[in-house]
Order: sequence, then structure tokens, then C-alpha cells
Amino acid sequence: MKPAFVRPEDRDAVAAMLRVQLAGLPARSPFYAGLFAGHGIDPAAPPGLDEVRELPFTTKQALRDSQAAAPPLGRHAGVAMTEVIRVHASSGTTGRPNWVGVTRADAESWTEMVTRAFVTMGATREDVVLHGSGLTLFVGGLPIRDALERIGCTMVPIGTGASEKAVLALETLGVTALHSTPSYARYLAEYVRRQGRDPKEFGIRKIFVGGEPGGGEPAFRRQVEQDWGGRVTEGLGNADMAPVLFAEAPGSGGMRFTGGRHVLVELVDPDDGEPIDPEPGATGELVYTSVDRECCPLVRFRTRDRIVVTGLAADGAPLIRCVGRTDDMLIVLGVNVFPSAVRDLVQSMRPRTNGVVQIVLPDGGPRVEPPLRVEVEWGDDPGDHERLRADVETLIRARLSTRAVVTLVPPGSIERSEMKSRLTRVTVQAVE
Repeated sequence: MKPAFVRPEDRDAVAAMLRVQLAGLPARSPFYAGLFAGHGIDPAAPPGLDEVRELPFTTKQALRDSQAAAPPLGRHAGVAMTEVIRVHASSGTTGRPNWVGVTRADAESWTEMVTRAFVTMGATREDVVLHGSGLTLFVGGLPIRDALERIGCTMVPIGTGASEKAVLALETLGVTALHSTPSYARYLAEYVRRQGRDPKEFGIRKIFVGGEPGGGEPAFRRQVEQDWGGRVTEGLGNADMAPVLFAEAPGSGGMRFTGGRHVLVELVDPDDGEPIDPEPGATGELVYTSVDRECCPLVRFRTRDRIVVTGLAADGAPLIRCVGRTDDMLIVLGVNVFPSAVRDLVQSMRPRTNGVVQIVLPDGGPRVEPPLRVEVEWGDDPGDHERLRADVETLIRARLSTRAVVTLVPPGSIERSEMKSRLTRVTVQAVE
């Protein structure tokens, strides 16, 4: 099966770069020396572009174990710390970050990829961009700044936790675009309304979102666009590989691969790891292989990002939406339920609800005994609460094939986030 995400004009160059990367990797990385030897991979004759599926997967847990065994960057790191110019962090479910080292060449590759992504999403040098993502260890911070400045945008680095300053910037700097997580785009709109203002009055025309599912959820997107009066486009990346690898052109109906010659992308079945052709309607997990990464090179890294192929671009490139992460997915009597899908259904019921939702779990999942217990904030025009509760339960049952018990709560009851929304909460007490 040929990698469908590689542009035809890049195929020969990517194949050559991949051979060089794989042949030299065992000498640079004890992790991959052991992994290749254990699977009978000869570095002198590495698989070619069309045979990359013969290589073993790299998992997130393997990277955690690698860093625990050889701190700070792990046995998979391909260079010494003296070659690293910056360190980012990849978050995980354990609360302990994985460190991601970046060399000067890696940083340049990241900037090239992210620049291409933001140009695809519609950024131009005429834009004044309010940057509402953290400028700390988060890969959606400094690397985005580098790309926006390369495009020539005026970048306003507000970060998170500074919504008052964000409003001041909106008032005075002629901001045309917002970059943030989908959660913060909604959070900031709510913050502005609490000040007695209408978000539309600031004239934002472009909203670039990423970092979590949400930007592609139809009801969520409609609400953000209605809040601000601007157009939403989204990007998708991965802290361990690159900040943005897929980006949506305005009006295209999905994100296309914008990683160029730096990353090889596969689509696989999340259960058995078998390759899947990225044809319209196909769904699966994204897997990445770095083609020229110096520090923290990864081979067939399982991202846990679950995507659906929404169609094909004019040049035949697959267009995708991220529907959730396989490690966030809940399983209710054998039915796969993504918390982001529950949110989108509740969002579609505005103004009876305000779109804010949280799933309450008796343990960490992923298996959940029915019914699924969901807290929903009512909206500006909820009507009869008992009827609203029943309608939400019916909608979840009809669309997601899952029985739910809904608890309505007042607006503002569920914790908000300026970064990524927590769509689940674990509690030892069942919610009635």
C-alpha cells in the first residue's frame, strides 16, 4: 500500500530521506537499535517507502519508559543535549510530561511546516493575530509564534490566563485573527459577554484553532463563528512529532497534510494496526514517521488521534477531521463513544443549552457501565427542564446508540478552561 499522504512530486525525495534516516537511526538511538534488532530489521537494507508498515510501532508508553531509563530525553533521543536548543513537553494521562528536544535543524523544519499550515488556513502578512495559547512548554506556543512571524503577521502574544489583556488588545490593536484552542475561543467570547460587550464588535475575521478536537464539530464551530462573526479553520499536530501537520483551507471541508517532506503519514486500524486506505469515509488512527528529525526521531509513532476522511481535495489529497483520541474514547456496552461527540450534540441544542457538558465517570474508563451520566448546563431559553433533559437523553440515544442519564445544571457550574476542556470527570459518587 502506497502512502497516500505523500505528494507525488515529493515521493522520490521522501523515499531517499527515509532510507538515510532509517539506516543511521540505530547508531544514534539505543532505543531504535534494540527495537530494530528485536524485529529483524537490517539497518543496511531498511524498508522502502512502500514497505514502511514492516517496521514496528512506537508507542507513547515506550517513550515514557525510554525517558525513565535514560533521562532527560530518553534512549530514543538521537543527539546529545548540547545539540538541543529548546525543550517542549508532550502531555499525557499520567500527569508527568514527556520531554521533546528540538535541535536548530528540527526547529527550522517545524517553522516550515507550521508556516505552510497557517498559510493554508488563511493567515497573511496583513493579519494582526491575537495569540491565545501558552508561550511555555506547549508546542502550540513558541513554534506558532515563529511561523506567524515568518508569514509577516503582527503577532500579539497574550497567552492564557490574561483575558483582560486580550480584551484590551482587541480594543486597541486592530486584531483581525484569533489563534487558540477551541475551548479558549468559546471561553473568551463568554468573558467578553460578561463585560457587557458583544464579541462581534471587535471585527475578528479569522479564527485559527487547534490543540484539541472541537474545531471540526459542526455545532461547536457554528457557535464560535456566530460568537465572533469570523470564519473558523483548524489545524492538527502532535507534540512528539510537529506542532501542526494538517491544516484546513477555508471552505475545503477538511484538513489536508501540510507536513511536506518532513513526516510520513499512515492511517491504520486502531485495533489491529493494519493499514487503511485514506478514502472518503474511512476512519482510523494516524501514525507518523519522522523523515529528517535529529532529536527525538520517531518511527511509526501511534498518535492515538482518530480521524475520518471527509473527502478529497482537487489534487486528490485526502481531507480529514479529527473525531477524538482513541485513549479518550469510552466504550459503553461495546459502543465507542467520544466525549467530543456528546458535546457537539448538546451544542446543537442551543439556546436550550449553552453547549457546556461534562461526562461523569465512576472510574477512569474506558469501559463504562450504562447509562452514561452526563451533566449539561442549561441555556438562555431552556424551556421546561424536564422536557429538555428528556430531549438530550433521546438525542444521545438516537445519534450515539448509547443510553444516557442527563443532569441539568445552572450556567457556570461546570469548570471552564482557557486551554483544553475536560469533557470527563471521575467521581466515586454516581450522579443521579
